[in-house]
Amino acid sequence: MITMTEIAKLTNVSQPTVSRVLNGNMNVAPEIRERVLACAREHDYQVNALAKGLQGSRTYLMGVLLTDISNGFFADVAKAIETEARKNGYSIILFNSDYNLELEKEYLDVVRRYRVDGVLAVPLRETSDMWQGYAEKLDVPVVAVTRCAKGLDSVYVDHAEAGGMAAGYLVRKKYEQFLFIGKEYDQKYTGFRYALSELGHENDVANIVYQNDEQIRDALRGYVGKRRLGIFAGNDIYGLRILSALRELGFAVPQEAGVIGFDDTMMGRYLNPSLSSVSQPVALMAEKAVSRLVYRIEHPGPCELWDEPLHGELVIRESA
Repeated sequence: MITMTEIAKLTNVSQPTVSRVLNGNMNVAPEIRERVLACAREHDYQVNALAKGLQGSRTYLMGVLLTDISNGFFADVAKAIETEARKNGYSIILFNSDYNLELEKEYLDVVRRYRVDGVLAVPLRETSDMWQGYAEKLDVPVVAVTRCAKGLDSVYVDHAEAGGMAAGYLVRKKYEQFLFIGKEYDQKYTGFRYALSELGHENDVANIVYQNDEQIRDALRGYVGKRRLGIFAGNDIYGLRILSALRELGFAVPQEAGVIGFDDTMMGRYLNPSLSSVSQPVALMAEKAVSRLVYRIEHPGPCELWDEPLHGELVIRESA
């Protein structure tokens, strides 16, 4: 690959002038600028982003750390972030933690070595102090996306509000006992349980911490033939597996059991029955998160934390 020094020799200008042109400095005579750019194009010159980072210049790279790229929702998030990053002149490096704390830490070390200008992350254990420590070590701006993280700028859908919407709808549809499938610390469960309590169903709700399909079947088996069961799933993947278990157990959906998922991924729309779900404004979330990260990159130093809760939308289909 051709170097700046070689371009300088071929164009008969100094190496610092070549550097200014290739780094976007407009204070160069137009004819010299065009000569340098033409030579760079002819020889397919590529900027060494890592070397620029080591020199303290911007690399125009964003690290993006997601939890599960196999989940259609996070694939949509990655695509939306990449689109917004490109609009702002940035490329992304994508990492998948797979809900593994050790992988998360390992990838953050890789991000630091790449000298990215900033990081967008879906943090594990977002309510702990851990991520503040990570951000300090990275020494670049970090914005949490899809979750509200302690000590970080955050752009996310209000999960507690979404849980309340799901609870209210299931009560209106005359379901009489209620399950949340997902982690107990999830704000979706907090909102779901609180709303049910307010609606007079404080003693009619339970939480199943999802581990495998057999566990879901065993838990649901105890509800067969009893009161109508309303289920809120922590994401659409759980929703799909719940519908499969209900079918195996002979539940009529939605007559005996209703299911609402979370994320409104494409697969849920084509299930039979199609899955009701809480839709997240992915494009808007990505736009706001990238915009905030670019602002942080361009305005280094102390800055008031930015908290941006967005609203989900309950999309009703055949499962509820």
